[in-house]
Amino acid sequence: MKKLLIVCVALASATACVACTPGPGGASVSPIKVGAIYPLTGAQGEGGIDEHRGVLLAEQLVNADGGVKGRPIQITSIDVAGSDAAASAVDELHTSGIQMVLGSYGSTISGPASSETAAIGMVFWETGAVGMLPMSSDMGSLTFRVPPTGGTLGRSAIDFMDQVLAPELHRDPKTLTFAVANVNDVYGTTVADGAIDELKTLGLHLAGQFPYDFTSFDPAHLARRIAAAKPDVLFVSAYLKDGMALRRALVAQHVPLLANIGTSSSYCMPAFGRTLGAKAVGVFASDKPDATALNPDGLQPAAAALLTRANTAYRERYGHDMSAPALAGFSAAWALFTDVLPRAKSMSPTDVAAAARAAELPKGSLPNGSGLKFGAPGTPGAGDDLLAASVVWEWVAPGVAKVVWPTAYATSAIQRVGALR
Repeated sequence: MKKLLIVCVALASATACVACTPGPGGASVSPIKVGAIYPLTGAQGEGGIDEHRGVLLAEQLVNADGGVKGRPIQITSIDVAGSDAAASAVDELHTSGIQMVLGSYGSTISGPASSETAAIGMVFWETGAVGMLPMSSDMGSLTFRVPPTGGTLGRSAIDFMDQVLAPELHRDPKTLTFAVANVNDVYGTTVADGAIDELKTLGLHLAGQFPYDFTSFDPAHLARRIAAAKPDVLFVSAYLKDGMALRRALVAQHVPLLANIGTSSSYCMPAFGRTLGAKAVGVFASDKPDATALNPDGLQPAAAALLTRANTAYRERYGHDMSAPALAGFSAAWALFTDVLPRAKSMSPTDVAAAARAAELPKGSLPNGSGLKFGAPGTPGAGDDLLAASVVWEWVAPGVAKVVWPTAYATSAIQRVGALR
């Protein structure tokens, strides 16, 4: 069941949320009301909670700095564990007078949510989901995605193998064979399509694609099918539970891979490395960075300072550093609150959307390494942040991941100590 929460984050200088806040000269100002829909329970709850926490931290810090032209941000959050609850959550927020919605970590949630916001004239600001959005989401007009797309993550994984790892292995990438395994929903398919498109562009050999239903697949059987294709490199687009199960099966069957690389909702998750331990070491992940794996020297100075400030506040509140979803949520919300809303003529959806389309920040301007520039409506990248940053991680020790590419954000050299032989 979905849960509605009026989110009030206590600040050092404020102890309560109120409908109107004193402004200059004692006059009261109304808050800017923003909705938020994330999976705070269910199968995607771990990442959804972290991304939501990042959004709330952006609200907290912006309000501590005086809000948006003196007006505080006030977030109303709804727990949306799956796609079936997304549209009704949007309707509930709209009925309460909210015109902007942040979300949603999960691609299966983002699709129906963005379609519904577009249908009723609300702004949808995607902070983490990477899957292909439907035509009905009105990308670039009212819907904007700040993180890299799934296609970008898939292409980046193959580029890393082609440009970096193959030379490291003293191999011509055209002599390597690749396989792609993916969960067969909008998230997994979008990421897998990006990887396959890049393989074709580069003229690399695809030995086979292995889509599966994560609710019913047999990891041992899937590992045997992959082994039969004899790939050198396996790219996996999975969720956490099935991604870990497949990795265990590959290790148990001693599938002789030179490299195994995955992506966002599994291979980069802290629980992946923590749970698999030595079985994860040497595995790569193409995804968004977390707060401590990113080299701040690659950021603009203001963004590097903000990263330190945000991660310190997050660690004080939650007891650990910002994960990749948390940093993605924070960075995307921060961009909306500090770079878009202050430039909007009003808080109407059309004016906020116009300000978003006019926004332009160079790469490294946000604390996760991204810039901000949305594709124009009607173009192939409509509504997507064309300057979104992605990185490649390596699990270098049990529970320890480091960014190894691109060089500007890397914190470790490639180790590959755990690749299957």
